[in-house]
Amino acid sequence: MKVTVKGQVTIPLPIREKLGITPNSEVDFVEEGERVYIRKILSSPSTGRFHRFRGAATVKMTTQEILSLTRGEA
Repeated sequence: MKVTVKGQVTIPLPIREKLGITPNSEVDFVEEGERVYIRKILSSPSTGRFHRFRGAATVKMTTQEILSLTRGEA
């Protein structure tokens, strides 16, 4: 496997599948002597993929009002 000019390498598909590494996954490199290991960083609720949407709602409606709108109730 070659390293690009930018220092990038491609993680082989079987390893990505085994570790559950998908686009935008966070990984860490662990150095032990002459070896370097890659490990997936487990996302926490504060760093999960939906974290940026938390508290983003700006509508001043109750849950019941929203449900009535989505269900077509008048």
